[in-house]
Amino acid sequence: MNDLFYIVLFLFSVLVASFSQMLLKRSANRKYDRAIDDYMNKTVLFAYVLFVLSTLLTMFAYRGVNLSLGPILESAGFVFVAIMSRWILKEKITGKQFIAIYLIMFGIIVSIIF
Repeated sequence: MNDLFYIVLFLFSVLVASFSQMLLKRSANRKYDRAIDDYMNKTVLFAYVLFVLSTLLTMFAYRGVNLSLGPILESAGFVFVAIMSRWILKEKITGKQFIAIYLIMFGIIVSIIF
């Protein structure tokens, strides 16, 4: 029942949620004059819109993805966040993180194939 289209859609929804997390992190690193601006600025509001979009995409993707595979695909978020934090936030990826990324990717591929 795991249709490839729905698996790709599910992974895309995880990518959208991961990008949203990057936006929230960048916004949290900024200093604002008013306390309300920490929570009500364009970056934060756009990130929340992306979270809603990600949720809707995930709900739709579950039409073709077994419920047991969902959390496994969701773990791709750890990989996406690590890569995006390196690319967007200029954070370093340690050797342990590289190993974890490869193990997660291996586990996802094995779960999809078998």
